[in-house]
Amino acid sequence: MARRKSSPIIDLVNVHKSFKGQKVLDGLNLWIKAGEITVIIGQSGGGKSVLLKHMIGLIKPDQGKVLVEGVDICCLNDRQLDNVRKKFGMLFQSAALFDSMTVGQNVAFPLREHTRMKEHEIQEIVEHKLRQVGLKDISHKMPSELSGGMQKRVGLARAVALDPKIVLFDEPTTGLDPITADAIDRLIVNTQQHTNATCVVISHDIESTFKIAHTVAMLYRGKIVQIGKAEAVKGSSDPALQQFIQGKAEGPIQLV
Repeated sequence: MARRKSSPIIDLVNVHKSFKGQKVLDGLNLWIKAGEITVIIGQSGGGKSVLLKHMIGLIKPDQGKVLVEGVDICCLNDRQLDNVRKKFGMLFQSAALFDSMTVGQNVAFPLREHTRMKEHEIQEIVEHKLRQVGLKDISHKMPSELSGGMQKRVGLARAVALDPKIVLFDEPTTGLDPITADAIDRLIVNTQQHTNATCVVISHDIESTFKIAHTVAMLYRGKIVQIGKAEAVKGSSDPALQQFIQGKAEGPIQLV
């Protein structure tokens, strides 16, 4: 695949990663354009979450480079890496809220950890971020009192509390009913439009993918085998891609 002329905000170059002799990423190349929603699709257990963790420096590659705004984060010390991570927000698959904290305390957590804001300023931002995701008057509630969809919304409010340049989403619609999943899809689109953040979404939800994506990349056998604008990828003749999009058991992709 030819590389784009413009500089990407995230660029993975020849990335290799194995666990206990099992190769997960095999010379992977991927570039993420700033200000877009890029959705990475692929079968379960195919390395999508591992790829996402490389982008934020939670995992280092065995070989290759991970560039964020031109800086190879694989070469950074812990303090330098922490500074890079401030550019990121992340919505985990399970929302990953702190059970012992209220909703408001969860959203406020990154503000208290990474800024010196006064408490009244933090509270204003917390309420603003909750309103952005369609929630209000729930700051006092505990995560256990919320539905799965509401927990995802709170997780998104926390992920964007610091107005990050890049927001990562790990299977954001997994486990949700179709109506709630559509609401989360709309929130992702609205978040990107209102903040101009770069959004990277890991998914195997095909309907969701083509609702929200500007660019779609397919991970298969440790490599990005297809990448392009959503409509172009949807019309690709690649047999593995079409098998995945159509959800067929027969084809080059084998069950794992």
